[in-house]
Amino acid sequence: MSAGQLAALIAAGAFVLLVLLLAIPLLKLGRTLDEATIAIRKAHENTDPLLLGANETITHVNTQLERVDGITANAQAVSGNVSALSSVFTATLGSPLVKTAALSYGITKAVKARRKKKEEKALRPARRRGRK
Repeated sequence: MSAGQLAALIAAGAFVLLVLLLAIPLLKLGRTLDEATIAIRKAHENTDPLLLGANETITHVNTQLERVDGITANAQAVSGNVSALSSVFTATLGSPLVKTAALSYGITKAVKARRKKKEEKALRPARRRGRK
């Protein structure tokens, strides 16, 4: 064997060793890709029941929202009716009540002023007697 043949034989052996060392990570990568493919298939199979459940939930939520919309509309109608009723009450009874309250206040004040004058008149002659 010549030196060239020996060098070729060593180079061929190194190449085989290199191929074997690169084959191990490639095999592991292949297994990882197989596992990922299996996981994706399982996830795809399990998404159908999840999506059906989510669809049913959304349907129930929409039904409840329609009910809430109806309740809100009724509450708005009631508040409008209460506002109209309070306006009618204020228009019909509010003004006379205010006038009655003002009249009673005025009468009370006038009666108190009259009593005070009577008391002052009653006390004046007594004071004059005391001065004499």
